[in-house]
Amino acid sequence: MPTSATLQLSLGPVLFYWTRERYADFYREAADWPVEIVYLGESVCSRRRDMKLDDWLGIGRELAQSGKQVVLASQTLIESEADLRDLRKLCDNGEFTVEANDQSALQRLAANGLPFVAGAALNLYNPAAISVMARAGMQRWQAPVEMSRDDLARLLADSKAEGLDRPCEVFAYGHLPLAWSSRCFTARRHQKPKDRCMFVCQKYPEGLALRTQEASKEVFTLNGIQTLSGACQDLRHEVSDMAAMGVAVARLSPRAEGMAAVVAAFDAARRGELPAADPLALVEAEVCDGYWHGRPGMDNTRLPAG
Repeated sequence: MPTSATLQLSLGPVLFYWTRERYADFYREAADWPVEIVYLGESVCSRRRDMKLDDWLGIGRELAQSGKQVVLASQTLIESEADLRDLRKLCDNGEFTVEANDQSALQRLAANGLPFVAGAALNLYNPAAISVMARAGMQRWQAPVEMSRDDLARLLADSKAEGLDRPCEVFAYGHLPLAWSSRCFTARRHQKPKDRCMFVCQKYPEGLALRTQEASKEVFTLNGIQTLSGACQDLRHEVSDMAAMGVAVARLSPRAEGMAAVVAAFDAARRGELPAADPLALVEAEVCDGYWHGRPGMDNTRLPAG
């Protein structure tokens, strides 16, 4: 199998609500993992206040000393003036590049002439959009999570033909971020109002499973105001193809357990060392890759038909 070692691995921001101790332990271990890029910060809910900007900056400096490229992820849904104040501080941090996950962050970064990473929530689907972002200061962009391999290949080819050489990142592992809402679904599950949620989502370090009425399938994962896929996307077997088509970075979304094994497996895959009989499930979760193959997102194309 040809090697895909030029493909970089990134560790996305933690989407779930962990304790300060769990964050510290996780990133202490991550410093030694074979990933080149680490995203830090709270990108889901502003009520998750255990970690302040200074805390993320401190972790970022330690990771940078370990040779990691550090990026601060902005919040995806801005709901208040307080959110905007925190966003301004994040964008003006003066040390690390910021991933813009909404138009507020994009406007702040572009207006100040700061380079940025465009998150998947900005929905870049064509060369015209990529060109606009590039002129605004975009250094790298993440493809929308529902974009298929064929659509992305065409977009990369068209962008290259137009002289747009900004690196592309693909969400390669984890529960897929699908939607955000002003309502908190986890608080509602516990019959609590959003503004007095008692931070119940911290009880679910890998989200709250939402199953069908027959309880036969986990269709979504609830994570406060965010809805994720029920299954974990796993594109380990596609990394060689990704590199060949021009994808620069494969993003791995952190889980509370088993993440070291996930990173090791993707690192082996990009070096062409993934065994053919390698078990598909790295952790205890159903696996999907449907979007990548132009099918319903929850599909797993590596399972036998029928």
